[in-house]
Amino acid sequence: MPADAPELPAFTPREDVDTYFIPRLETPEGAPEGARLFDPTIHVQGAWNEGEQHLAASAGLMVHCIEQHEPRDDMQLAKITFDVLGFIPLRPTLVSVRTIRPGRTIELVEATFSVDGRTIIVGRAWRLSKQDSSPVAGADVPTMPPLEECTPYSMSSMWPGGFIHSLDGYEAEPYVPGRHRVWLRTQLPIVMGEQVTPTTHFLSVIDGANGIAVRVDPREWMYPNVDLTVHLFRQPDPTATGFDTTVAMGESGLGVTMTSLHDVHGPVGRIAQSLTVRKL
Repeated sequence: MPADAPELPAFTPREDVDTYFIPRLETPEGAPEGARLFDPTIHVQGAWNEGEQHLAASAGLMVHCIEQHEPRDDMQLAKITFDVLGFIPLRPTLVSVRTIRPGRTIELVEATFSVDGRTIIVGRAWRLSKQDSSPVAGADVPTMPPLEECTPYSMSSMWPGGFIHSLDGYEAEPYVPGRHRVWLRTQLPIVMGEQVTPTTHFLSVIDGANGIAVRVDPREWMYPNVDLTVHLFRQPDPTATGFDTTVAMGESGLGVTMTSLHDVHGPVGRIAQSLTVRKL
């Protein structure tokens, strides 16, 4: 740490509570209006480093804050992109949300995720108006085997960290490098004492996609994603989140994780994640 850098207060994530984040009543001086401060628990802990937050938990918190921001019954979440600007410390986290493109039928909302005064994640979400499109509804996407027909599966066999340990997994077919189909779900609330929308709960595990169909051993190679983009074509059922995932890696350090996203009723959307691939 540089000599002129401020000394940060110590923080130890709680291990005695079954939730991902604990809300604080206070916010730092100078924080944007409406910003909220949260303490991550050990269940937020990432897989690459024990002192980081897993993007899945962080993104779930941001979706929760977006869904709480100026909610409208006639609007629904259609797309959200998270750009990760750096390492996500497992420390108190400030989330602020603003509407940057208001509209009667189309609305763009931006969430900023900061730790110790530094912006770490920027999320932008399109909310679109609800319309009756049932006469043309449909998706030509292969379905996932039902949850009850799948085999219990633990991501902890390959990945460490508190967030991974908090998940229940079910395998639809045997894993092969770069290809896997898995159901994930969590019993933990995103924020202690607060109700979340079905969409928020469904999306709270989606960054797990990058750990489902790994092409190479994460103890030999790193391939963290620098972004996460989700498209939904209907509102999901939060019972479980299904991942039909493929991972591709090129020759110059680039990779992409591509996922067809499912709920217990069928396909619901897609995920894409850009990877930076490097030898450990």
